[in-house]
Amino acid sequence: MAALRVFPLLSVCLLLVHQAFAINDAPCQLSKGNNAFNNFKKRHIPSDTPTTLDQNQWMNFIKNNGDCSRPTQSFLHPSDLHRVMAVCTSKGGATYKENMCISRQLFSFVTVRSEPGTCGIRSVKEETKHLILACNELSNECLPVHFEGNPQDLKPSNNAKGCQDPRTGDAPSFKLTWLCLLSVLLVIIYNCRN
Repeated sequence: MAALRVFPLLSVCLLLVHQAFAINDAPCQLSKGNNAFNNFKKRHIPSDTPTTLDQNQWMNFIKNNGDCSRPTQSFLHPSDLHRVMAVCTSKGGATYKENMCISRQLFSFVTVRSEPGTCGIRSVKEETKHLILACNELSNECLPVHFEGNPQDLKPSNNAKGCQDPRTGDAPSFKLTWLCLLSVLLVIIYNCRN
């Protein structure tokens, strides 16, 4: 009998843990990381990036910005900020998978590869590809929060749904997993018996 009394509490805990570690399954859903867009800009669209492909300049840039731990880093042109933000809208992006959208237009950006744990630069390369970005709702706006690599040079599907702005009401809702559904069902059954 004591186990039945503990069950509702355990179910609620499981639901909370699931929500805490959940990744949005569709673009433009609420995000707990309210600083995620600013972190994205700092990592991928800093205003002081080198305008050359010179490895020494990029090594100094990465050292001064304190992120030698990431072996691959991509940097977009600061003048493209509004185009990058538009990837998270129906007009600028198409749904790719989970909370990611792929840009409808090509973007040029610089990819820097370095030795892990050091700032030793292995390569600096300008690339032109479709961007794959994770998009979450922050302050009532759908914004990029993560830059995903596109090594296969993927392009948006003509049949893909547009990356949805939550204000249109077309953003998919968060799907509950079978564990959440089972937990809710068991709580309801338990409460009906008592």
